[in-house]
Amino acid sequence: MAYTKINLKPGINREGTAYDNEGGWFDGNLIRFRNGHVEKLKGWAKLSSNTFLGTGRALHNWMSLGSALYLGIGTTWKYYIKEGTTFNDVTPIRATTTNGITFAATNGSSTITATDSDHGAIENDFVTISGAVSLGGNVTAAVLNQEYQITSIPSANTYTFEAKDTSGDTVTANSSDSGNGGSGVDGAYQINVGLDSYVPYAGWGSGTWGAGGFGSTSALSATGQLRLWTHDNFGENLIINPRGGGIFRWKEDDGTSTRAVVLSGITGANLVPTVGLQIITSEIDRHLIVLGCDPISGSSRSGSIDPMLIAFSDQENELEFEPLITNSAGSLRLSSGSKIVGAVKSRQEIIIFTDTASYSMQFVGPPFTFAVNLINEGAGLIGPKAAITVDSGIYFMSYGSFYLYNGTVQKLPCSVLDYVFSDINAGQVYKIHAFSNSENNEIGWFYPSSSSEEINRYVIYNTQEQIWYYGNLERHAWLDTGVVNYPQATKDNYLYQHELGYDDDGVPMTGVFVESSDFDIGDGDQFQSISSIIPDIRFLQDDNSGSVNILTKVRNFPGESLTTKATSAISSSTTKANIRARGRQAVIRVESDDDQSGSGNLALGWRLGATRFDVKTDGRR
Repeated sequence: MAYTKINLKPGINREGTAYDNEGGWFDGNLIRFRNGHVEKLKGWAKLSSNTFLGTGRALHNWMSLGSALYLGIGTTWKYYIKEGTTFNDVTPIRATTTNGITFAATNGSSTITATDSDHGAIENDFVTISGAVSLGGNVTAAVLNQEYQITSIPSANTYTFEAKDTSGDTVTANSSDSGNGGSGVDGAYQINVGLDSYVPYAGWGSGTWGAGGFGSTSALSATGQLRLWTHDNFGENLIINPRGGGIFRWKEDDGTSTRAVVLSGITGANLVPTVGLQIITSEIDRHLIVLGCDPISGSSRSGSIDPMLIAFSDQENELEFEPLITNSAGSLRLSSGSKIVGAVKSRQEIIIFTDTASYSMQFVGPPFTFAVNLINEGAGLIGPKAAITVDSGIYFMSYGSFYLYNGTVQKLPCSVLDYVFSDINAGQVYKIHAFSNSENNEIGWFYPSSSSEEINRYVIYNTQEQIWYYGNLERHAWLDTGVVNYPQATKDNYLYQHELGYDDDGVPMTGVFVESSDFDIGDGDQFQSISSIIPDIRFLQDDNSGSVNILTKVRNFPGESLTTKATSAISSSTTKANIRARGRQAVIRVESDDDQSGSGNLALGWRLGATRFDVKTDGRR
């Protein structure tokens, strides 16, 4: 027997054909490469059973001077600060009504119609009601006086919600519910919710190209686009901004039972921007920076976003934005592009991305405070969350390519470039979320595929081995280790910890595989016969149990479909597997056996070595 060692090049390569990539890997899911070898991804588990409302699209953690550990979570509906295992709702209040709300119920229905003149609410907004009395029947004061999510907006003066008791169970009105709730009903309306998906012709890009005068502003509403949050610390306090919406501050001294408040409304605030696309703080020089904000108009702000305008506060004072000779506040406007898409902090500079270019913003001191230099034109940012900073530089996704900035902007060679960009849902690119996994030297992007409105896939660049791989996983936001010991991510109203074991939240992980490109004998003029394999697989769980399947597939021509000729179950005790496979070209595929029954499939981890095949020539026909 003549055994041939199959030791394939690391990384997935989809830039050519399966035959052209002979000696490499062509496809995979939920795998990574370590020191050139394929291994299964580590698993994840819910951090707790507690949930939050809305899709979590932004995470930010920090520690107070008193060693309190906080995690900020921005969702499509709310903003939370997690302390311990509790998600504390600190969503700002948009408006309040005093003694001005009345109710109407219908016998046999749980729908309550509230009347409040010019309430300004939209569907899915939240209102907290207080001071109401019973409607006379099942709809008691306890039912009315709580937080509700608005279900519909019949008019500018009315809205509806579904009555519930304090346990969350639906309450149906009866014939006695004929009252109006009394004359002392108050309402506290949280800021309007944003969209969970991008809607065409809403937000930026809704008009024809070049419409309007150069430099004209837009009355963009935060409710007219995908709800994305930016957040950053100013000392112990937290500054938050829903994209296209207001600027708010949560004060650490006030505790997690208090809500964030609008920054421009705080005592001492002077010409603070009222709307913005993103906030960021410059940590060394201590300025609050608002990107894509409303300009100063006379003695106030205009309230309409200039998407290329940057405003920055006075040093050490996030409330002072009036440019004076006695302070360092000011503003500047970018010129390349049509809008600021996003920004990230790096060493001694902030990198700002428009839709067509990137800029370096650096503190230079008086009289200019900040200097902005164009560092690249032609490589804009595909979405506000599509850039991330790590020790080796800033990695970002543009339209059609991946880039690294480490003093200069460099295009990253990518072996899955066409595969990824032909798979992205172009209408939902603002959902793309860059992430890092420093423990494994990985930079990645979660993105929605062409068949999905929501994030369902990822692509990873291994910075140490300079290789690429991808897979299927729904994660909306990600936070690397640092303040926390494990990476954290959001999905389905839960917060997850990653790199824990090898399971999917307590159940076996399914769909794990890696598949090679085609290989042949010589130039493929001879058929090959494969009669046995000697596997080289290390099982990573403590008891070395479990198994994987090695599939052997063949075809005679590149244009033919693959035919599976043998499936061999491989465990730690397997020394050799006998198979029968014949064809010009062969492919090997390794699959986790996780979706089969048996407790031994829990905690299954594995790493491939160099599997040997008994291969010999078998004629030309």
